[in-house]
Amino acid sequence: MIKIIIIYAVIINIIGLFSMLIDKRRAIKNKWRIPEKTLFLIAVIGGSVGSIAGMRLFRHKTKHWYFAYGMPAILIVQLVIISLLLGKYYL
Repeated sequence: MIKIIIIYAVIINIIGLFSMLIDKRRAIKNKWRIPEKTLFLIAVIGGSVGSIAGMRLFRHKTKHWYFAYGMPAILIVQLVIISLLLGKYYL
């Protein structure tokens, strides 16, 4: 089960990273963009680390306060949930 969770986490974070790259490239070319709610959804379902890395690496959405504060907030909530679950499991 742990192996499946790790594989999922890696894949969803790669998706988060590349979604930021794709949206950045489309923004530069004035093409159809990935909706912001989709970018947030990817972060919420586990891709927050990849999304934050994509924001920083590609300098994308960093001036939007709801991304600059929202993505780290999602990550913090996820870390709290994981620590509570692990604490419950190991106690």
